[in-house]
Amino acid sequence: MSKKDKSDKDKGEKKNKGGKKKDAGAVSVPLTVLVTQLARTLRTRLSHNLADSGLYAGQDGVMQLLGEEDGITPGALAQRLGVKAPTMTRTIGRMEAQGFVMRRADDKDARLTKVYLTEEGRNSIERIAGAADDCERVATKGLSGKEVKVLARLLVTVEENLRNDPERR
Repeated sequence: MSKKDKSDKDKGEKKNKGGKKKDAGAVSVPLTVLVTQLARTLRTRLSHNLADSGLYAGQDGVMQLLGEEDGITPGALAQRLGVKAPTMTRTIGRMEAQGFVMRRADDKDARLTKVYLTEEGRNSIERIAGAADDCERVATKGLSGKEVKVLARLLVTVEENLRNDPERR
């Protein structure tokens, strides 16, 4: 352990009645509970920020993917967003009725149906980005840029571990 790591560790520790060191920053709540609650809180905040634009939870992810690569099959959208195909079909149907997306046959293979942003959908991308930026600004208030990068890297690692777990069910 480096001197810096040891000094950082010692700063956060206090001694309990038995004279043993106790971590002052320790959290007794399981990581799964903390991450789940964080995800729900962020999703709720983002949903409130998006309410004025008429978007519902989860639709922002579809819009952002289509903003990066317009013309994706519903199956590919479902796979990239980690949802089941029937869920994506319902989401696309709702978004079509709202005027954000449209479905049409692929130019090269008419057997394939692809999803595209409408003009209204393209105009919503900036609002989605602004709503997401607001969430991130509030969530990371008081953290340094370096701490935000470390947090992001840790969360990505946790997600990769879960996705790549051979016992994943």
